[in-house]
Order: sequence, then structure tokens, then C-alpha cells
Amino acid sequence: MGLLKNSFKETNNSIQAFWVALGSLSSMAVGIVSAAILSRYFDKTDYGTYKQVLYIYSTLLVVFSAGLPRVFSYFLPRYNLEEGKTIVKKVNRVLFLAGLTFSIFLFLFSDIISNLLRNPDLSYALKVFSPIPMLLLPTLGIEGIFSTYKKTIYIAIYNVISRILTVSLIVIPVIILEGSYISAIYGWLVASFLTFIMAYFFKGIPFKKVSSIETSLNYKEIFAYSLPLVGASIWGISAKAANEFYISRYFGTDVFAEFSNGFIELPFVAMVTSSASIVLMPIFSKVFHENKGVKELVEIWRSTLNKSSKIIYPLLIFFIVFASEVMVLLYSQKYEQSGVYFRINLFLNFFNIILFAPLFLAMGKTNLYARVHMVLAIVIWISDYALVHLFNSPLVIAFNSTFLSILKIIYFLYLASYLLEIKMLYLFPVKRLLLIMFHGVLIVSVVKTVQIFLLLSLPLFLQILICGTLYVSLLLVSGKLFKIDYFNVVQPILKLIKDKK
Repeated sequence: MGLLKNSFKETNNSIQAFWVALGSLSSMAVGIVSAAILSRYFDKTDYGTYKQVLYIYSTLLVVFSAGLPRVFSYFLPRYNLEEGKTIVKKVNRVLFLAGLTFSIFLFLFSDIISNLLRNPDLSYALKVFSPIPMLLLPTLGIEGIFSTYKKTIYIAIYNVISRILTVSLIVIPVIILEGSYISAIYGWLVASFLTFIMAYFFKGIPFKKVSSIETSLNYKEIFAYSLPLVGASIWGISAKAANEFYISRYFGTDVFAEFSNGFIELPFVAMVTSSASIVLMPIFSKVFHENKGVKELVEIWRSTLNKSSKIIYPLLIFFIVFASEVMVLLYSQKYEQSGVYFRINLFLNFFNIILFAPLFLAMGKTNLYARVHMVLAIVIWISDYALVHLFNSPLVIAFNSTFLSILKIIYFLYLASYLLEIKMLYLFPVKRLLLIMFHGVLIVSVVKTVQIFLLLSLPLFLQILICGTLYVSLLLVSGKLFKIDYFNVVQPILKLIKDKK
């Protein structure tokens, strides 16, 4: 309990990001563990249907959530705690109504969606799934609340409990009761109800013994900020949905299953970048609100980018080289093709460590943010359609999506440098990042050579375990030769643990 209580007082950004990352790790585990189990118990057709349900939910979620989860990180730092309690209540009410509308929509339009994706089994699956959005939308926004009040350890606690609960109730009916993907959805429904109850309890924690007072923030101001984010989110998810739509429609559920398992970000990247974004958003919002200038903001930006690259770039290099082995280990031999999609999408992660979203949203540039995503989505839908008919290959769609997403990030970096009136390369230190990449490529070449000549006779799990351990060890030992201090990334966390003993 001493660690828990003292951690609430810890305001170091690295520590706050650590707790968020720990919570994100549990979310990542849900996706990986459930996918690894279900892909083994279901055939490709059933598994593809289950993944299509997830695809539809994630696609429509950004529309019905109306950008409201991001409201907390923007407005709460600008109001006192008593008004903050009122703001949270207001947004929670809207999220519940949005979730209810989402559930009704899924139930009523399940047949149309099923016909659109040419999968007759999808209709019944969506009807069973339809109550879940009503339960899950009100749980959104916890990260923004606790990051604002520097209590991100609660994010970790909530995410760990809720994700373990979710993955358990999804996979247990399948493993023990030998259920189908419909059984997995029923388990998810039960988990969603329990998570709904838990989320309302957690959202009230920062406001215990605090009397709410009427706030000057009204619904008009909330939606004036959030609705442009809906546009950005719609266009952003539309760009992603283009790939999944064309592959579902033109290549079938089996190929869609391979694509959906493989064409993902490295989960550790999302864990690091999302935790950093959650912590930075209220900080940036306060900096702009108090007109402190850009010097402090840029220093935080560069520090975060430097630390993130030391974690992410070495991981990316390792997983690019071992992409096929990782996919087979996770999802079985029948998903070896997923490794190709995985490798393609990993190249995007070299660029999306640039955290432009909290900067633009904290500046209130939501309309600009939305317009860039709109252009990207239109280009992806048109170019994907043309490429499908020209090459008739799902791999071309994957290449196209990755290339255009990288262009988007570079353009946002240019816009950020223009708005902040600083040089673009100052925001993105190319030389330093190339050095980290070169070091990783050199070490992974040694490790891959060891695997080829000494380890191929071992089981795949042992091969990856040995290679991973050797890679990390050589990276840390040789880091000083390249003047790269990997240890300083985890020093604040180690100090926290040491101080609490």
C-alpha cells in the first residue's frame, strides 16, 4: 500500500507514462492472447467472422463516441477539481446515450452490414454483439481523467483488472465448453457489463469528498471541441477501414483473417506512444492555456521522442527480422502469411513515434487535424480501389496504406514546425534516430546469424527466446560504444521502485 499511496504524489512524467504503459500492456495482452487462442480453436472462416465483428465495432466506435473521451484531457486541466467533477458527469451522460444509439444501430443494420461484406454469418454475430457498445462507451475517458490529476497508477489498476476479466470470459467458453465464436461474444458481453460497473466507480475516485459545483463549461463548448475530432476520427478510421473493406470484399474471410492478424502495429509501440500521448495532452493543454511559450513544450517533445526511440526502434528492428517466426508462434503455422503483412506495417512504426496528436489537439487545431485525415482517407479509398483492380493482390493494399500513412506523419511534422515557428529537423532529430537504427541493425544481424547456424534445430519458442535475450544483451552492452544510453529510459522507474522498498 505504501507504493500505491506514494505513487499518487509522483509527478515525474516518466513515472506517469510508466503507469499508463503498464495499463496499455494489459490491453495489448487481451488482443494478443485472445487472438492466439481463438485462431487455434476456430477455423479461418469462423475466426475471420469474429475479426470482422471487431473491425465493424472499432470502425463505428469513433463515430458514436463523438470525440468525447479526448474532452477530459483538454478541459479538465483548465478547470478546478469541483468543476471537473461536474464536467465528468456531463460527458458520462452523453457517452451512455451515444452507446445506446450505437447498440440500436448495430442491431437494426446487421443484415445490411452482413450483405455489404458478403458474409451471411455476420448478421447474427452482430445482433449478439449489439448490447456491448452501450456498456463500453461509458467506460471511455478514464485515461484522460487520471492523467490530468497525475494519478495514472489507477489507469494501470483499472486496465489490468478489466482486461484480465475480458480475456478470461472470452476464451473460457471456447476452451472449456468448446464453444464457437458466438460463445466468445457472449463471454465478452458479460465482461462488458462488469467493466461498465467498475468504470463508473473508478471515474469517481479523483473526486471523492469533493463537492461538485456548476461549471461555466457547457455542452456547446464541449461539442465545439469534440465534433471536429469526430471528423478526424471518422476520416482516420475510414483510411484504416478501406484496407479491411477491400480485402474482405475481394479476397474473402480466409485472407482477411491472415491480414487482420498480421497488419498491426507492434503492440509495444502502441503501448509506449499511447501512454506518452495520454500524459502529454493535459501538459500541453495547460502550457497553451497559460501562454508559457513553446520552449518548454518543445523540450518535453524532444525528451519524449528521444526516450521513445531508444525503446521502440530496437524492438522494431528485431520484429521486422523475426516477423514470420513471431506470427507462427502466436497464431500457428497456418498464419505464416500474416508475417508478411506484419513486416510491411512495422515500417510505419519508425515514423508514428512522432506524437503530433496531443500537440494539435492541445492547440485547439482540431479542424486542421481533421482536414489532413480527410485528404488521407479519400486518397487511400481511391488508390486502394485502383490497386485492387490493377494488381489483384492484398499485399499491394498493405504497401499502399503504409506509404500514405508515413506521408501523413511527415506532413503533420511540417505543420507542427510551421505553427511553432521552429525548424522541422529540430522536432525530428534524424541523425540521432539513424544512429539508433544502425546500432539495432548491426546487432540483429549478429543474432540472425547465430539463429541460422546454431538454433534452427530447436523449437521455435526457444529460438525466439534465445535470440531475443541475446539481442537485448548485446544491445545494452554495446550501447556505450555508440553513445546510446538505453538505461536512462528506465532509471526513473527503477528509482521509484528503489525508493518505495
